[in-house]
Amino acid sequence: MDIVTIKPKYMTTKFSLLFIALGLMFGCQQKKSDDSPKIHKGMIHIAVLYPNGEGKTFDMDYYSNKHFPLIKTLLGDSVKVMSIDKGLSSNAPDTPVPYLAIGHLYFETMSAFQNSMVPAVTDKLVADIPNYTNIQAIIQISEVQQ
Repeated sequence: MDIVTIKPKYMTTKFSLLFIALGLMFGCQQKKSDDSPKIHKGMIHIAVLYPNGEGKTFDMDYYSNKHFPLIKTLLGDSVKVMSIDKGLSSNAPDTPVPYLAIGHLYFETMSAFQNSMVPAVTDKLVADIPNYTNIQAIIQISEVQQ
C-alpha cells in the first residue's frame, strides 16, 4: 500500500507566492557597482576625532551636510572614501561617549594627502570649524593594514 500525501490547496498557493516574492526580491536587485572606491591595505587614513567633554558642542547636521561636502569639493578626487561616525555609547554603562564624532578620510598615498592639503584648502576648512563645533580636534594619520 502506497502512502499518498495530499497537500491542501492553500499551502501550495502560499508556497508559490513565497517563492515568487523571493525570486522577485533577489532576482530584481541591482548589482552593486564594482567601481565604487574600496578601502585597501596601504591607503592613508585620516581620522579626525572630536573628544567629548564639559561645555563641548558639536552640530552633526552641519558637519554632515555642509562641512563634509566642503571637504569633498576642496579635495576632489584625491579623497577616495569619506565617512562619519556619531558617538552613541561608551564601553562602560552610564559613561559619556569619549568622542562626539569621528570623521574618516582615505587617500591612496601619503603624497596624495599632502598634495591636496595646500594652504588655501586648509584655511577654508579651518575657517569653517566654528560653524559646527568648539572642540579642538585630534587628528591621527594612519596606514591601512587590512
